Amino acid sequence: MKRLVSRITVVALALGSFAAFGVTTASAKVIPTVVLGGGAVPFLTDAANITATASVPGFVSFTAIDLAIPGCGAVATTVVAPFIASCRWTPIAEGSASLGATLTPTDATNFTTAIAVPRIVKIGAPTQGILSPITIFVDTQLATPPAGMPKLALLGACALTGNFMLGHQIIFRAYANDSTRGGEALTPLNTASATLTIAGVAKPIPLRYSNSSGAGRAWWSASLMTGTAPGQYNTIGVIPFTITFIAKDADTIKILSTKLVALKKDGKRVVDANGRTVYERVPFYRTISMFPAVKGATGTFGSNMFPVASQVTLHPVPTS
Repeated sequence: MKRLVSRITVVALALGSFAAFGVTTASAKVIPTVVLGGGAVPFLTDAANITATASVPGFVSFTAIDLAIPGCGAVATTVVAPFIASCRWTPIAEGSASLGATLTPTDATNFTTAIAVPRIVKIGAPTQGILSPITIFVDTQLATPPAGMPKLALLGACALTGNFMLGHQIIFRAYANDSTRGGEALTPLNTASATLTIAGVAKPIPLRYSNSSGAGRAWWSASLMTGTAPGQYNTIGVIPFTITFIAKDADTIKILSTKLVALKKDGKRVVDANGRTVYERVPFYRTISMFPAVKGATGTFGSNMFPVASQVTLHPVPTS
């Protein structure tokens, strides 16, 4: 019994000595904070500034899509509050990217490392020409309103606009270029089908190829009559639509290549110091025959490629 009591006494004395020397649970390291900011990038070739604001000074390692950002592995914060570290970042892919940061405090005795909440940023992608070899350009036009039909403020007939009122006739215009044909414009000669699909309209509307108001420029176009009469489109709000081009099959295809061309100045060949002709390399499309025929490309343009504020919208007729 005496031996057990003596052991308890030793343990108690040991704990007391820890307390005397300040080694208690109260001395656990503090977890600092680090918050990410910035990083928004318009497009791939653009660089953005990422910032990390910490509660204590230290070094910050930055990541993008869980990969270390070159040159940003240990960026020192400022020495006075707010403790900020910055990193210059150029993205490598379009779409969403998760940015991260880890803070290693200078005072490692009293503080632990801290990980920032990931920051999600958007890297801009082209709105056209990204879904297929066919690049499509689209606009909408107000046809001449019927007699007595009010017009939108500041807009006359044939105005290019994204805003229309119930009773307006909306003209959808498009043109397209096929990269498999060396960027050739799509016309009835090389197009299998061109259609406009609108949510709420039972069947796709064929696009018609014609001269644009005698201006000497041909467009594909289709119209949508809005109103309250049977068969007319009358859903107020954004008009979701898709334009689809399908090119005809082709027994030839144009391949981008290069060739050497003699460099000329004032109509004469340029020569070097040794009297030899100077050449430059230029791009050109080489046409080759294909058998079986090349399947015609398909291209689409969706109205959801634009933000809501820029989409085609149908408004009710003002009541006053």
